[in-house]
Amino acid sequence: MNGIQDGVAIVSGASSGIGRATAKRFATEGAQVVVADIDAEGGEETVSQIESDGGDAAFVEADVTDEADVETVVETAVETYGGLDFAFNNAGIEGATASTDEQPMDNWNRVIDINLEGVFLGLREQIPTMLEHGGGAIVSTASVAGLLGFPNLSPYVASKHGVIGLTKTAAVEFSGEGIRVNAVCPGVINTPMVARTKEEDPETMEATMAATPIGRLGEPEEIASAVVWLCSDDASFVTGESLVVDGGFSVQ
Repeated sequence: MNGIQDGVAIVSGASSGIGRATAKRFATEGAQVVVADIDAEGGEETVSQIESDGGDAAFVEADVTDEADVETVVETAVETYGGLDFAFNNAGIEGATASTDEQPMDNWNRVIDINLEGVFLGLREQIPTMLEHGGGAIVSTASVAGLLGFPNLSPYVASKHGVIGLTKTAAVEFSGEGIRVNAVCPGVINTPMVARTKEEDPETMEATMAATPIGRLGEPEEIASAVVWLCSDDASFVTGESLVVDGGFSVQ
């Protein structure tokens, strides 16, 4: 895609699923990639796969809720590759399921810390560095749960609505200074997170797939394509957008 080659990208939550697929897609398009994840084994495997395909990547073990770790990820991009052009704030968890009145505070705090505060910390570190290096593009992972309500997932739904709010605010603040900020809203994607849900509650997963007009799970590579497009020059007039990639689930 136009404008990706020779750029520098950060991808968090890149040890598997959408993060891994996006890191690999950035590398395929010619970017140098900093792979960040709390799962060192999975992150190193992502780097290995990129390098096996002829790409260039470095791994940083990082917790997106830790300010120092997030700073280290950005510093690694600058020190290793000379700058930062693209960032994909993707790390997230689904958390435990329970009705709103029965949600444990530890589950609420953990989901909000990772899914929402993690994105905020990413933006806070990435934006100044991009400003110093002439601009860039940032995408964060929201969800169709950032647009709709889902029972028994109040922390997850709240966190993803928050990601969309952060995205719109940062876009208004910095698009005039050369930084485009967008979000992607996946539907039900064939990832380890969805595999866990399918195992724990197969009836709900079957119903969700049946309610998706395309009639199947999405693939991580389909989200990766959307993310990299949002970072490319092909999307140069797109900012503050929450791009829905859900097989038609949310339009019904």
